[in-house]
Amino acid sequence: MKWKNHQYGTETTFFPLGPFKVRLPFLHYRFEWPDYLQGLLMCAVDLAAIPLMVELLGMPFEAAIAIVMINGFLYLFHHILGDPVVPGWITPAVPLLIAYVQTFDPGADRVHALIAFQIMLGLLAIVLGQTKLASKVVTLIPSAIKSGIIIGAGLAAIVVVFKEGGRFEQFPITITIAVGLAFYLIFSPHFAQLKQHNAFWSNLGKLGIFPIIILAVIVAPLVSEASWPDIEWGITSPNFALMFNEYTVFGVGLPDASMFLTALPTALAAYIVLFGDVLQTKAILDEADEKRPDEKIDYDPNRSHLIFGGRNVLMSIFGPDVVMCGPLWAAMHVVIVERYKQGREAMQSIFGGSGSFRWGTNTGLLLLPVVSLVQPILGVALALTLLIQGFVSFRIGIMEAKSQRDLGIAGIIAAILVIKGAAWAFAVGILLVLLIYGKNFFKGDPDNNFNPTNTNDGDQ
Repeated sequence: MKWKNHQYGTETTFFPLGPFKVRLPFLHYRFEWPDYLQGLLMCAVDLAAIPLMVELLGMPFEAAIAIVMINGFLYLFHHILGDPVVPGWITPAVPLLIAYVQTFDPGADRVHALIAFQIMLGLLAIVLGQTKLASKVVTLIPSAIKSGIIIGAGLAAIVVVFKEGGRFEQFPITITIAVGLAFYLIFSPHFAQLKQHNAFWSNLGKLGIFPIIILAVIVAPLVSEASWPDIEWGITSPNFALMFNEYTVFGVGLPDASMFLTALPTALAAYIVLFGDVLQTKAILDEADEKRPDEKIDYDPNRSHLIFGGRNVLMSIFGPDVVMCGPLWAAMHVVIVERYKQGREAMQSIFGGSGSFRWGTNTGLLLLPVVSLVQPILGVALALTLLIQGFVSFRIGIMEAKSQRDLGIAGIIAAILVIKGAAWAFAVGILLVLLIYGKNFFKGDPDNNFNPTNTNDGDQ
């Protein structure tokens, strides 16, 4: 097998295809069973999109799961085409999109609004990727704005869980136990030490958050926060015909040209949030690259834009999706990367971890026993991924700041992102950076020294 011939310090082997690098399981990377098993149950988060579509579009469960399955299949294209990530939703932008779509009457108008929005978002990403402007955007944005966007995305994710009527109110005990245990297993130095000295804890750590989902399935009914799962056997039965006929361009037709113009501001705002995921991806993979000199990780923002831009355009035609097609599932990407950092024996290649996980989620969506097992705790799975994303966003966002001035600007941007939305946050960020740094807008703070013990950073 080609993956066994990998040379130290080089990329995992691939087939070149234009801007893409094609990698297939077993041939170019080792199949990672721990990550596959995680994916089987973490399809619960993919399924958590169903209540959103049912509520917003009046879509039957059978049609909504058909959209989830199409989206799940397209997730595979990231690692297959050379993007070493676990892709997911554009989670912090979901409230922005819901608010926009709700301004239209229920029925065909709302479906048209969603289609127009997702086409505009996808085309924007493709243009930036094709012209190679995406990587330049990453380097040109001032560090204070980068920091604020990422921190704001983390805040938005946490707000979704703890706001009035949010998931925490539905599952307070289960979420507390599940999230507490997840943070201990993933981020605790104490547990990292246990894994080094005990085979049992080491094997448990390799399973990521697989055991936590199993625990949630048991705990939620015990504390009367959910019913016991009613296990059904067989293969999931999505209704693709209903979905195509009533919720795609094949049934309702293309939106009017005016709808595309109306959708543009929301698409730009969503891209600003999405851009934060691109920054997070690069930062997390840079950390992994330092820990694993045996494999060179090639992350190209331009290539990533082409892939998730193409996914959004395809979904807008074949299954418009409220949660959108983003470049990163931050929570699970961190879980995979943390295991990858443990060395080649734990995970042969980053593509093996991210790819095997997404093969697992696709398998889980097909298996009715898995879907019925996790259905009662979809809200817990969603809260778990949002809170892990919040933790990572804060850590990465603060590291993006180059000075205390940067961090002050970032705090304001983050708060405005949560309260007023991404467009306002970006506008205020540009204004603040101009006022504070002037001609050094792109260079940032001339001191460029982030020293937490030095409080003399312009304060009087």
